[in-house]
Amino acid sequence: MFGRAPKKSDNTKYYEILGVPKNASPEDLKKAYKKAAIKNHPDKGGDPEKFKELAHAYEVLSDPEKREIYDQYGEDALKEGMGGGGGMHDPFDIFSSFFGGSPFGGSSRGRRQRRGEDVIHPLKVSLEDLYCGTTKKLSLSRNVICSKCSGKGSKSGASMNCSGCQGTGMKVSVRQLGPGMIQQMQHPCNECKGTGQTISDKDRCPQCKGDKVVPEKKVLEVVVEKGMQHDQKITFAGEADEAPDTVTGDIVFVVQQKDHPRFKRKGEDLFYEHTLSLTEALCGFRFVLNHLDGRQLLIKSLPGEVIKPGQFKAIYDEGMPIHRRPFMKGKLYIHFSVEFPDSLNPDQVKALETILPPRPSMSLTDMELDECEETTLHNVNIDEEMKRKQTHAQQEAYDEDDEPAGAQRVQCAQQ
Repeated sequence: MFGRAPKKSDNTKYYEILGVPKNASPEDLKKAYKKAAIKNHPDKGGDPEKFKELAHAYEVLSDPEKREIYDQYGEDALKEGMGGGGGMHDPFDIFSSFFGGSPFGGSSRGRRQRRGEDVIHPLKVSLEDLYCGTTKKLSLSRNVICSKCSGKGSKSGASMNCSGCQGTGMKVSVRQLGPGMIQQMQHPCNECKGTGQTISDKDRCPQCKGDKVVPEKKVLEVVVEKGMQHDQKITFAGEADEAPDTVTGDIVFVVQQKDHPRFKRKGEDLFYEHTLSLTEALCGFRFVLNHLDGRQLLIKSLPGEVIKPGQFKAIYDEGMPIHRRPFMKGKLYIHFSVEFPDSLNPDQVKALETILPPRPSMSLTDMELDECEETTLHNVNIDEEMKRKQTHAQQEAYDEDDEPAGAQRVQCAQQ
């Protein structure tokens, strides 16, 4: 029949894909395919490639002739077209014929091709909310399938092709751009709202007036978990606007952390600014910090400890809770600034000199000091100084650009 026996190749792959032994009965094949196909269907978030493999494996093994060729000679023989097994049918056609239509409702391919848009809402929350966790009740309006007509838009369920777009749902408009130049633009038909179907006025559903959907108010309880991050998403699957023959999109809340007057957040850590007087920095300090959950923390220095300007200190396990691990927390960093007095009187200077380490002595003779030029220190705002110089430089560059092009050449010629 074949002239010469083809080379034997792997003949277990299709059985492994379906998860059945080689001696599986037709009923076992059906059960295995049904279970795996539902699990891996793209409409349910499955892998499209895995779904295709399952359909092809079942197509071969459910056909006695193809199965016999595969068992004897493997996949290569089928690819060469032996026994008519070379071509592969659409996996969705196999799925539909097996189940008598998609078990998820409607056309399988139609659902895959059309999905409703997700609705995005910003959710502003305080740092206290993210530290302690909270639940917010939000009232939203959305469209749902009309219950009276089941989304058909008419009493009888009948519809006809839209005369404005001839049932295509799209219109083409032509725009003149110039002599001999036109632009064609495609847009949804406004008469049928892109559906391609219209309903007569007498047959319109009295509840939805032919729109197939009606507005509905819904209250959602949005749970903000401890330790959530800025821009993190909270998703309510399938809660967006409904539409006929469309997979309903999601409502997505995006966490937006509001600025806090006292604390700054960086990931799982908190930062707090505190200013000490010079006396506190040198001789010790104690103050109460009101935390985000209302607790009062007593913050104090160690005996004899000196705090330097700009120094950081950390308190472990008092930062932000870690999301999904709320009993674990980051660090709370305290950044210290030291406020110095504007001036000291002579008595204060003498008193300090008896306590503080002596000044470093200058290794210059009186004669060498007499040869030095005395200077005066002035108070300045360095940011304003730099800004003024930058503005001045920009103005000079602008003035140079305004000079006539030939002015410099004339000057050179006169020399």
